Amino acid sequence: MSDNFATSVLNITTGTSETVIDLTHDCEQFLARAAGGRDGLLNIFVPHATAGIAVLETGAGSDDDLLATLHTLLPADDRYQHRHGSPGHGRDHVLPALVPPHATLPVIAGRLELGTWQSVCLVDTNRDNANRHVRLSFFG
Repeated sequence: MSDNFATSVLNITTGTSETVIDLTHDCEQFLARAAGGRDGLLNIFVPHATAGIAVLETGAGSDDDLLATLHTLLPADDRYQHRHGSPGHGRDHVLPALVPPHATLPVIAGRLELGTWQSVCLVDTNRDNANRHVRLSFFG
């Protein structure tokens, strides 16, 4: 494989409640191995129909605010045509339209270029599937 491309998969257990999981440290560890101090791009992709990737502040309540906002925008009730799984599970399948399943971020000198309060997060509202795979790919 070319030195200009590297990929790795994170296996994440999200549990049985809606959650926002900070992946920033995992991304930084991957880049320490893969980027070799080079500039490039980090692509984060979650290949699931009911999860997304967000860049947001965590630890100050923004992650809880995001989940509350998603509850407002996508109530967990029986309005959805997609009805298998837990009540309101259809909303989980709409989530990736609002919180996309990917993000591509700049890497400068081998380090993830984020703002002071920004974190890379997995957003998962699906209580029926606690196992997620997140693909990290560096293009240098």
